[in-house]
Amino acid sequence: MTLKNYFTENNISADNIVTFTYEQGADVFHFNETHIETALSETDVVERMAEVATSGLTANTPYGGAVLETLRDANLLEGYERGSESFQEYVADAIRENFYDAEVIEESTQHYDHKRGFTTLSATVTAPAGDITKNLHAYESAFSGWTAQVESKGGTFTFDV
Repeated sequence: MTLKNYFTENNISADNIVTFTYEQGADVFHFNETHIETALSETDVVERMAEVATSGLTANTPYGGAVLETLRDANLLEGYERGSESFQEYVADAIRENFYDAEVIEESTQHYDHKRGFTTLSATVTAPAGDITKNLHAYESAFSGWTAQVESKGGTFTFDV
């Protein structure tokens, strides 16, 4: 189902906030504290967040600020020289190399035993439904594979984009 059909069928108004989430995980060794690095290298969560952040679409962190502004406020994008490389790749590298400072991707690790586990990385952004309806095709492209959640009078609706 397309975003447009979903919004129409469920009477989603322009004022509703849509929360998009993308998550993946990897089997890891956590005893040596490399579990996050392993998950970063074996998933594409960082790349998907960088794609959304650089798309020009409204994409706010759950804390309210735009993803790019959050990265700029943390001084993680200062070294970028225009035209030197893809900005999207630069943003992905900045998030990956400064995972804890970037604060745009969450991680959780389930411990199977004293050595092994599973680390899940999740990216969450929000956007007003009104912005989405104005740029439906761009949002459907940028958020393909993400899960969307929106609250309305009929309850909380969750669907895959």
